[in-house]
Amino acid sequence: MKTFTMTFSAIAQMATDDYVGFTFFVGSMAMMAASAFFFLSMNDFDRKWKTSILVSGLITFIAAVHYFYMRGYWEDYSESPTFFRYVDWVLTVPLMCVEFYLILRVAGAKRSLMWRLIFLSVVMLVTGYIGETIYRDQAQIWGLISGIAYFVIVYDIWLGSAKKLATSAGGHVLKAHKTLCWFVLVGWAIYPLGYMAGTPGFYSGWFDGLSMDVIYNIGDAINKIGFGLVVYNLAIMSTENKKTV
Repeated sequence: MKTFTMTFSAIAQMATDDYVGFTFFVGSMAMMAASAFFFLSMNDFDRKWKTSILVSGLITFIAAVHYFYMRGYWEDYSESPTFFRYVDWVLTVPLMCVEFYLILRVAGAKRSLMWRLIFLSVVMLVTGYIGETIYRDQAQIWGLISGIAYFVIVYDIWLGSAKKLATSAGGHVLKAHKTLCWFVLVGWAIYPLGYMAGTPGFYSGWFDGLSMDVIYNIGDAINKIGFGLVVYNLAIMSTENKKTV
């Protein structure tokens, strides 16, 4: 009861122009609602899709829990909760990469694809964290390394082995794969903007007045919930097709 009292007290004290706190609150609520939706819908699909839906629910659930912590940190210190955010990402982003493997298993995807994407995502995140928190004076260098890992992921899913598997699978799998690819290409591109807004470099001044936390929060909600909804739609369509055959 004390925890809920403190939470509602913090909400009441939120300034009307506190867009960071607002996006933390909305983000946590949206991702918790998405988690409940994914978990409760797991019995609506063929067994082969349940793991994919479970992972979608885990992604948004982990994010929701971290967002509760990050919002509390923001309320207490008025500082960006960078450490908690990267802990969230190092758990959820690899799981988003796992989703590619799970939907491509029908086309014979091997675990090597999954581990390669996970490794690249971890490199992307670790180097981004180093540049954003530890060696801020070298943020451009670490950001470049992080960006290279990101573009290797983009190449692999758009033109590499993942694309070939999706093409061989065809149908709803190919459509879902392409949509997830667009999330990675466009949706994940939001994060470099947040990185540049919060670190020094030749780009300093480009984002004056724009909080990196607002950028990150919007990006998280769009990408994590969106990923799950794409997988959910694939599971629904595949299950319905099986029933009509």
